[in-house]
This record gives sequence, structure tokens and C-alpha cells, in this order.
Amino acid sequence: MADGVRLSARIWMPEDADQLPVPAILEYIPYRKRDSIRLRDETLHPYFAGHGYAAVRVDLRGSGDSEGLLQDEYLQQELDDGLEVIRWIAEQRWSDGKVGMIGISWGGFNGLQLAALRPPALKTVISVASSDDRYADDVHHMGGCLLGDNLSWASTMFAYNALPPDPALVGPSWLQRLEHSGLWLEHWLRHQRRDAYWRHASICEDYSALRCPVMLVSGWADGYSNAVFRMLAKLEVPRLGVVGPWSHKYPHLGVPGPAIGFLQEALRWWDHWLKGLDTGVMEEPMLRAWLQDSVPPTTRYEERPGRWVGERSWPSARIQPLRLQLAPHRLLTESEERQIGANLEGNQESNPQTTHREAERESDQKADPKAHEASQYLHSPLGLGLFAGKWCSYAASPDLPHDQRQEDGGALVYDSAPLEEPLEILGSPSLLLELSAECPVAMVAVRLSDIAPDNKATRVTFGLLNLTHRDSSDAPTPLEPCKRYRVQVALNDVGYAFPPGHRVRIALSTSYWPMAWPAPESVGLTVYPGSSRLTLPARPPASHDAEIGHFGPAEGTAPSASQMLSPGQHSWRVIRDLETDVSTLEVVNDNGCRHLSGPDLTETKKALEWYSSRGDEYDSPRGEALWERSLTRGDWSIHTRTRTLLTSDSRFFYLSAELDAWEDGKRIYSRNWDHRIERDLL
Repeated sequence: MADGVRLSARIWMPEDADQLPVPAILEYIPYRKRDSIRLRDETLHPYFAGHGYAAVRVDLRGSGDSEGLLQDEYLQQELDDGLEVIRWIAEQRWSDGKVGMIGISWGGFNGLQLAALRPPALKTVISVASSDDRYADDVHHMGGCLLGDNLSWASTMFAYNALPPDPALVGPSWLQRLEHSGLWLEHWLRHQRRDAYWRHASICEDYSALRCPVMLVSGWADGYSNAVFRMLAKLEVPRLGVVGPWSHKYPHLGVPGPAIGFLQEALRWWDHWLKGLDTGVMEEPMLRAWLQDSVPPTTRYEERPGRWVGERSWPSARIQPLRLQLAPHRLLTESEERQIGANLEGNQESNPQTTHREAERESDQKADPKAHEASQYLHSPLGLGLFAGKWCSYAASPDLPHDQRQEDGGALVYDSAPLEEPLEILGSPSLLLELSAECPVAMVAVRLSDIAPDNKATRVTFGLLNLTHRDSSDAPTPLEPCKRYRVQVALNDVGYAFPPGHRVRIALSTSYWPMAWPAPESVGLTVYPGSSRLTLPARPPASHDAEIGHFGPAEGTAPSASQMLSPGQHSWRVIRDLETDVSTLEVVNDNGCRHLSGPDLTETKKALEWYSSRGDEYDSPRGEALWERSLTRGDWSIHTRTRTLLTSDSRFFYLSAELDAWEDGKRIYSRNWDHRIERDLL
């Protein structure tokens, strides 16, 4: 780099690239190419090299075997380094001067961010499971609510940043990394609204800055599917979107299945935009999406039944809003609403002596959607949300939402009549909700579920809204207690087919812990269903759907040799202690012990997380994450232990953290952190 720091790269290329230069594909991430994701890298990059590209995998500054410090996500230093990396690649004798970028999650983010800076050599990007908006649609916040995954993700990077570079490649710099990488969660918690910190590197601030073609990919079980739809609608460059059933994985490794021949699709894209070949890729529909069939609820699916559908443009004029009116405990179609109104008028005409108050009571009993003064009170248990699964599924453990019936017991529930015909939706459902709150700060969680004839409830999608962010996340404002507000709650985009005989359910709750951190104090909502409406993006079947989704089988190069020395363990347990009234979600993500033959390294990696609360005590929510990692080669060994603890009361978040590091059995570093951070309408 310009300041003398050296970044570490692993490069695969055709054997004759020095004589016949080729385009290059860059992946630029912090996840330790030499050990942690070595085997994943080896399914991807040699494949591209085998098809005529130089594949370049670079550790970010301060990560893996790169020198320097990594002190946060997407800092300007990271982007400046990325521009230098792209320029360096284009100048190499094996490069023809054209570069594409690919990445999932962090690498998907910075691919878009670097494209918006328009380096001349960067010609195209494939961005998987990423976002254009770092505040609204990343692991940190959702609808202005603080996500539990914010703590989980911060703890993951805390553990990554505590690891040393491999001493076989890099000189002694471990202590510098331990001392200066920092506790990122503390910084994130000091930015609770959408300020300049989050606007930085959010390409939604200026979509026009991005001028190269983009392929956008995600999965319904992933946390980042919304951004695909938003960027297809907002970007003005050649673009394609693919959304499958997968969790946070590349689609050739996709779980839940079916996995697809994603690397073949990537090659069609690279060959078109980097080699000028006619691959037909731009003749595909702008959006190809997996329309999920109805399934019984469970926390893990090997395969998710469904079919591929396509839309030539997005938004699609074919998709029409289906509006369902809320009434006490019911969702009504327009025809049902008219019928109820007609019945009520008939009843009043046949009984002219009915008083105004009696008519109003009769209206409530018959669930008249026009009885705007009818209201329902909602005050959910604090611990509602233990069956929600993870905001972003990694498919490494049973982390998908379970049967929602136990959650529905603490919610306001609105059901449609059994469907007479199939109902297929594609896009973002939304709920217009009229309500009032008892306190200045409150949240609402909205779940859309598929109710089978046996009453099992499969969550289809959900949305969250911190009600102080009802108008803006840049400048949230407190609620005036008991004042009525009309708010719009956007639910995550989804593709789903409700079968005949099933019902559509909307469930509202005032808590969704530990998916989202609870409000500062116990708070109830008054909901006015007669002024509230659900809108579903109804998609009629299309004859061209039969031609969509002829993806090849999943391919990839075989990774280098490795051996599992001890197996891992993955589990999610909900623990209810009825004596103390404490509810706990315990997550075990133990990857076991593996020996990697290439670098002759033995790696262990284990994470434990606990999320708990007591009864309805709003100062009791507690999130804790413990990570242990080790690397061993011969007589060299290191071990790290990181612990993060987050609690709160009505005014403050309390953050504690510990970092300990050992080398060859001797502790070489230990540090504790304690911070108190004021809550900002959160």
C-alpha cells in the first residue's frame, strides 16, 4: 500500500497467464484465507482460474496475514486499500487490465462500495448477501430496532481480530493487533440513529455513483434479501437478481437446498462482461426467485420445496397489491368487508329501535372494519421471540423460526378465512397500522404466517419498527403517550405460495426478544384494527415460469486435504426456569478441531451465546457471547478467549468485554472493557 503496509493475497491463475494475460476476479475480505475459510475459498477461486481467470483472494488490512490494523467495517482506509489492490492487479503482466469483484456478506458490501468509487479497471461486480444501506438493512438494526445479531456479529469479529497472522509468513505483529483492533460494539452502540457513520459507504446515498454492471444474489433464509429487490429497482446499470431458498452461503453451497450451479452462472456473467462473449446471461429475466411452497414449521430444512419464477423487470407491473382489512381477530377481503357492511345495514333497518351504543356494540361483535373506534389492547410478554430463529441464518445450527403458535399466544392475531384458491406473493408485504402507546418509546413486531388446517403456524416473513423511527431514522422523535399514530411497517421481501385451505395470519407483539433488544420499559399499545390494513404483493402465475431456473448442478473445485480431529456441535436450546421466571436462549456453535494439510495448521473454533430475561422485568435482558479459538503447528500454539456481555436499564446500555491471549501456554495479553452508553430513543 502507499503507506508501506503489505496486504497478503493468494492467487490462482491459468498456467499460461504470463504469456496470455487474463481478466482477474477479486475477493477482498477479513476472514483469514490461510485457515478459517481456506476450504471454502478452494471451492471457488480455482474454479474461476480453471476457466480462464486470475482469481485473487486478499485479506483486508489487519486481518489474516495482512499487516496493519482492522479497526471497523468499511472504513475509508479499507476502501482506499481496495482501490490500490484493483490498480495493482490491473498492472500485473498476467492481467489484461480488466477486474471483476465477487464477495458474500462483507465482500459483497465492499464490492458495491468500491464500484461506486469507479476505479477504471473494475468492470463488474457479483454481490452476494450484502446491502446498499448499512443502517436500515444490515446486521445492526431493523426498523430502527437494535438487533440481537448486532451483539453476535460484534463478538464474532472480536474473536477474529484477536488472532495473529501466521508467523510462517508475517513477522511479529500480534501484540499490535491485540492492543489496537478495539471493541467495535462500543462504537456501534454510540450510533443508534442513522447518522453520518452509517451513511458512509451506504451506496443508497447515491445510486447513480455506481456505473458498472451488477449481479445481486441472496436467499430467503439470509438476512440480506431485501437489498436485491431495492437495488434492482433503484440502480440504473445492467443488473440481474437471483434469490433462492438459501441461508448466508454462496448458492453452490446453498442450504436449505436446492443448491444451484452458481459458479457456472458467475462464469456466464464474467465471460459476458469481462471477455465480451455472448453467453445469453443478459437475456435472463431481471429477477429469478425461488417461490417457496408451504411447509410445516421446523428450525432446519435440508431442501425447501418450491419452483423458480422470473420477472423481466422490477418492480413488476404483473404484481398487484392485495389488501386485507384488519378487524378484531380477522383479516377481511374487500368482498368480505362489503358483505359485513351490508349485513349490518340490513340489521339496523330491520330493528329501527336499536340505540347508537347498541349498534356500536353489535358492530364490534360482527368485526365491522369500519368501526374505527373499536380498539384492542396489546402488551406482550417480554420473552416473546424465543422461537424466532436468527435474523440471518447461517445453517450451521437449527436457527430458522419454529412453530409460531407459542409466540402467537402473547400477540394480537388476525386470521383470514381459509383460502379458496392458491395465493402466491413475491415482494414486500406491508402493514398500515393505527395505534397509540403508553410510553414515549415502544416497538412493534409484525409476523406474517401460513396457518395449515391442523393450526401449525409457519412464519413466512416479519418486520420490526421502533415507533420513534416512524417518520425517520435520521431524526427519531418520542411518542406522545395515548396519541393515535398511523405507521407503516415494511416486512421482509419474500416469495411464498399459500395453498387452498390455509389461512393468512398477521400477529402483532410489543416485544421480539432476542431478535431485537426490548424497549426501555414495559409498554402497551392500543391497536385500532378498523383503520389498519395489510397489503400483500400478489403474483399471478406466468406461462414463462416453466422456462425459468434451468440452473446446472452445483459445481466447485475440491478443497485441499483436511482431517476432522474432533467433531463439532451445534444446538439451540430454549430454557424456561419456572422457579426464577428466567427464560434463556442458549446457542452452541462449536466447529470442532480440524487439521489443514496445506499450511499444516490445526484449528479449533467454538462459540457460545446466551440471551435471557426475567419475567416482565425490562432491566433484565442480557446477551452474552463467549468465543474460544486456537491455532497449532508443531511446537507453536496460540489460544484466544473473548467474552462480550450487554445489559441495559431504562437509561443506559452496559457493555463489558474481556480478551485473553496465550502463546505456547503462556498468557501474553489480557484486557477488560466496561462502558455505559446512553440509550437514544431505543
